Amino acid sequence: MRRSGEALSSPHSSSADTPARSDRSDWATLRRLFPYLWRYKWRVMAALAFMVGAKVANVGVPILLKNLVDAMSIKPGSAAALLVVPVGLLVAYGLLRLSTAVFNELRELVFAKATEGAARSISLEVFQHLHALSLRFHLERQTGGMTRDIERGTRGVHSLISMSLYSIVPTIIELTLVLTILGVKFDSGFVWITLAALVVYIGFTVTVTEWRTQFRKTMNELDSVAQSRAVDSLLNYETVKYFNNEGFEAGRYDASLERYRKAAVKSQTTLSMLNAGQQCLIAVSLVAMLYRATQGVVDGHMTLGDLVMVNAFMIQLYIPLNFLGVIYREIKQSLTDLDKMFVLLEKEREVRDAPQARPLAGHDSTVRFEDVNFAYEAARPILKHVSFEIPAGKTVAVVGPSGSGKSTLARLLYRFYDVQQGRITIGGEDIRQVTQASVRQAIGIVPQDTVLFNDTVEYNIAYGRPGASREEVEEAARAARIHDFIAHTPKGYETMVGERGLKLSGGEKQRVAIARTLLKNPPIVIFDEATSALDSANERAIQSELKSAARNKTTLVIAHRLSTVVDAHEILVLEGGVIVERGTHAQLLESQGKYAQMWRLQRLEAEPVL
Repeated sequence: MRRSGEALSSPHSSSADTPARSDRSDWATLRRLFPYLWRYKWRVMAALAFMVGAKVANVGVPILLKNLVDAMSIKPGSAAALLVVPVGLLVAYGLLRLSTAVFNELRELVFAKATEGAARSISLEVFQHLHALSLRFHLERQTGGMTRDIERGTRGVHSLISMSLYSIVPTIIELTLVLTILGVKFDSGFVWITLAALVVYIGFTVTVTEWRTQFRKTMNELDSVAQSRAVDSLLNYETVKYFNNEGFEAGRYDASLERYRKAAVKSQTTLSMLNAGQQCLIAVSLVAMLYRATQGVVDGHMTLGDLVMVNAFMIQLYIPLNFLGVIYREIKQSLTDLDKMFVLLEKEREVRDAPQARPLAGHDSTVRFEDVNFAYEAARPILKHVSFEIPAGKTVAVVGPSGSGKSTLARLLYRFYDVQQGRITIGGEDIRQVTQASVRQAIGIVPQDTVLFNDTVEYNIAYGRPGASREEVEEAARAARIHDFIAHTPKGYETMVGERGLKLSGGEKQRVAIARTLLKNPPIVIFDEATSALDSANERAIQSELKSAARNKTTLVIAHRLSTVVDAHEILVLEGGVIVERGTHAQLLESQGKYAQMWRLQRLEAEPVL
């Protein structure tokens, strides 16, 4: 009989995009899990009580079978005994079997809340922690491998609790009861045969399972590689189509699957060796026990009922032991998967709230960058001694070539990263000394590439302020001049936008982003090259909505096209991480510097070619 459960076991990923397994021992992982379960301590204790009851009833079944067999060995003519005694024993036998099932179901019913509650708590904690990690972490990771690790870790909680509470502990209880009965009722030979068989069986199982773990681990790693490759390819569907590389992607995926297949075959081969060895040991120990019991019947100091009882005890013991290899492997795998999720949970936050951090006061929305230095990597500085101010209600634009550090300003203001030198203030408060949540609540952004959730238009606009009414959503859509477009679609605000908003055009997505920001209604607004991905017609059409969104707000405009920033109160020219010019549009043109050069070049590019 195949008992592997291989296809259902939790594979272990060690792909480069996720944290490697820590050096924490299995016992340390269990201790890490324990507090989540201890919240349900009374349910745990009740479940253990029901489990003991189930095993006591289960052990009682072979004893009743012995009495039933012995009761059938009556003298001829004892018809009354024949009619009464076996019926009573049969009823008791049925009640014991029923009790075993009832206790087991009660155990699962009582403990289900603890298992599901612990899994829910850990999953939620990991989810919240991932959102709290820095942007750097999310830029470096791959979604496919990480989500697989979280899924496995959550499954590992269920599997670990199920295997330990429903398999190992009950088997230990039953083994103790059986050995006690055999030792008290018969001689110690039965006990020693059972113990010797168990020691050899467990030693063999653990040794072979440890040996074949390397094959299983390789298989799981290759499974994660294949999964990440498939997800990455599907997320980049359009790029694959642009370069006609469907065959190339299929070939890469098939190569991953082929490596996985070879590893899976090797893993299954070693599993079959383990199963065959286990069956051989079980068969030898059963023969030894039955030989001793049969000899006892022949010698007259054991009854046929005793023989039946010994046989029933051994069968009941070896049925769970038959799965020891699976149980051991699953527990080890669950501990590995759970540890991987705990490692993810313990990943240090690059940006965290300071102790005693307070919410942003919010009475003044003036933004200041004061002598800011920043580098993603120490060897490559991005911003160098950057200082400027955005007065409350005013607009400051930052222009410059690609790679000059413009978008980094927005990331630092949002506190996706912390500055290495200098400080950024809002209303005079250093944003490192207030809560991140209050800083981000005060800021709205219309990014260059608006990524929408694969949900309805209403959901994506309402994301600016969850809980907003339909009327408020429609008002924001009108202000962003997208209401009429939405209203004329067959499903209106219930229209699905597709994954990452791919069902909408660039202009439509930008208007949704503007509506979302208008609904949030923050005092500070960032336009991060909000129109650079649009054509000139769409850019001009959206400019009025952007001005509407910026009215009476402290606004940072990061732009490539200078035509979008001519009305800014101040324009900063950033080059190589340094502000090389600043002033109004007219002042910068008059100074005939870098800005004027960029302006002339863009005007020349905009002129039609005859």
